[in-house]
Amino acid sequence: MTWVLDDRFFELDRIFGNEKSQLAAQSHAQAIDSIERFVEQENISCDFKRLDGYLFAPPDDFEILDKEWKALQKIKLKSELVDRTPWKKFDTGRCIRFPNQGQFHILKYLDGMLKAFVRMGGRAYGYTPAQNIKNKKPCAVKTPHATIHAKDIIVATCTPVNDRVTIHTKQAAYRTYVIGALIPDDKNIADALYWDTLVPYHYIRLQSCAEDKTKLWLLIGGEDHKTGQEKHVDQNYKVLADWAKERFSINDIQYRWSGQVYEPVDSLAFIGKNPHDDHVYIATGDSGAGLLIPDLIEGKTHKWQEFYDPARKTIATIPEFVKENFNTLIQLDSGIVITQAC
Repeated sequence: MTWVLDDRFFELDRIFGNEKSQLAAQSHAQAIDSIERFVEQENISCDFKRLDGYLFAPPDDFEILDKEWKALQKIKLKSELVDRTPWKKFDTGRCIRFPNQGQFHILKYLDGMLKAFVRMGGRAYGYTPAQNIKNKKPCAVKTPHATIHAKDIIVATCTPVNDRVTIHTKQAAYRTYVIGALIPDDKNIADALYWDTLVPYHYIRLQSCAEDKTKLWLLIGGEDHKTGQEKHVDQNYKVLADWAKERFSINDIQYRWSGQVYEPVDSLAFIGKNPHDDHVYIATGDSGAGLLIPDLIEGKTHKWQEFYDPARKTIATIPEFVKENFNTLIQLDSGIVITQAC
């Protein structure tokens, strides 16, 4: 959990300006605060902790890092330029430290939140696909078992399943890869979050090993690419493993997996009313926090409302919009079918 956006703050400043870039960081920071509050209130055992994050660059290539540092000073976000990370066996060189980020075990957290939801009177159903979502009075969700009616509906399904065009042309699906390896907990390993400035970039975190307290899980991810546009998936894992083995004492990689992320064309998530609907709300984009939807449902205004609005049009990102959609058309023309699904 972090307020350090992977699209970089110098890009956000270019697109949205100082004030909105600050709000973007603040919204993510408040999301972490809210999760921490829920963990404490519900006494959820999910390995939640606060820790630093570090952005580092490849050796002798500090251009992006320096641009980001200048943007952080301009936007006035809390950060520090340091000589290296505190991980003694991993000399990153000059990097930026971001204090007070967060980390937890997502499945343990969701289990605790689900129990709290049910205890408060909520009902949750699995294996119940939403076949049709209608913005009516009341709204209706058709499932194989029944039609559910409600005043408001929130669609939070990675990418919206209630329309086929509106949001899908404003964000792109990417595949990201992760490997997991056990390493000795020699007490010289700095527990923190790490990201580099490469394209595609890499990210690192640690997780305690429940079966062996003398060891840690080292999780390293990256090598992202647009979904459906990479035929040699095993090669991505190999490149990631080679990158990791050059920097860490890894003898054996026990786990590997991949996941889907959605990147908005202007770097910020789409959270709010679905365009052209009055009572259907969406949360998508993998780059934002959804704390504002309750206020919107209650008819309140919110300081994040405008820049997370799913109907927004960002003039500064028109070239990126055209590039992303033209890329998709090229793939379709070549006979490759690209799907965006959870």
